[in-house]
Amino acid sequence: MTVDLPPAFLARPITHRAYHDLHKGRPENSRAAIRAAIEAGYGIEIDVQLTADGQAMVFHDYDLARLTGARGVIRQKTLGEAAEIALLGGDGEGIPSLAEVLDIVAGRVPLLIEIKDQDGAMGPNTGPLEQAVARDLAGYAGPVAVMSFNPHSVSKMALYAPTVARGLTTCSFARDEWHLSAERREALRAIPDFDKVGASFLSHRAADLVRPRVQMLRQSGVPVLCWTIRSEAAEAEARRLCDNVTFEGYPAQNGT
Repeated sequence: MTVDLPPAFLARPITHRAYHDLHKGRPENSRAAIRAAIEAGYGIEIDVQLTADGQAMVFHDYDLARLTGARGVIRQKTLGEAAEIALLGGDGEGIPSLAEVLDIVAGRVPLLIEIKDQDGAMGPNTGPLEQAVARDLAGYAGPVAVMSFNPHSVSKMALYAPTVARGLTTCSFARDEWHLSAERREALRAIPDFDKVGASFLSHRAADLVRPRVQMLRQSGVPVLCWTIRSEAAEAEARRLCDNVTFEGYPAQNGT
């Protein structure tokens, strides 16, 4: 069953990893960045990773170093341990859980959740993180959608949370940016799994929006979001080819 993307996701710009700004003490995917996005009336995009005890944490990287200065990977930490690891550039707050972020957002703005690939090769070794996300989303009443680069992850969300809108995160899968086989990159680039996984939208890289497959889907009525926009000029250019932007580093025009 395909679930339509809620209209709210097309009504206001979406902050990339929430409305982060280290100069103002708001690290990416932090509570402070999430609250700032809500206050500004923006939608919010966040990333989730899995902990050792099967919980969904709002964190982009696999490794802890860039965002916290700590050693190791988040997959080897429990929820309690991750919550005590402070995000660099903030006020000392630790890594938030998805459940906590859902409580903060509470349906006030659209929330777009990117499920990070846990397979390592965009393959079928998925399930625990998707189950954790579905468990946290049970009963959530606000506009929410999930997406992933890994089609197997999106397929799992169709099983675990069939009433939540699902999308594919896509790009050109350039060789120098992805540690994947040439065959897998070529397959993903063609977006062959859109209908198979019950996706209802794309979130595609802005620099590659002219790709025929992307524009064909858009012309057929599929909402196309894009990432990541970093200036007003880039936003104006992208909006000719997509239906909404995910942005960072500047205050996007908010029509709400």
